[in-house]
Amino acid sequence: MSKDYANSFYSSKAWKSTQAAYMMSRHYICEDCSGVARIVHHVKHITPRNIGDPAVTLEWSNLKALCVDCHAAAHGSSRAVADGLMFDCNGDIIALP
Repeated sequence: MSKDYANSFYSSKAWKSTQAAYMMSRHYICEDCSGVARIVHHVKHITPRNIGDPAVTLEWSNLKALCVDCHAAAHGSSRAVADGLMFDCNGDIIALP
């Protein structure tokens, strides 16, 4: 989930275009496990200090196509929330209540 300070960035035309092009270039394959990528992850995380820096936010060298599990692991979590989905204790994807 995005932070409030990043909402306008994640809804921007620049991000949507970059995200779509990056995922297509990676054929929607997770760069960590080769599963189905669903998220474009920022390797260097976006913060309030760097949100305006396109070298962090839009540069392909700072992006990684990840599946939901690998994205959760990249953020240090065993549970993932993306697009209204999360994992249950068995690792199965379920809709948020």
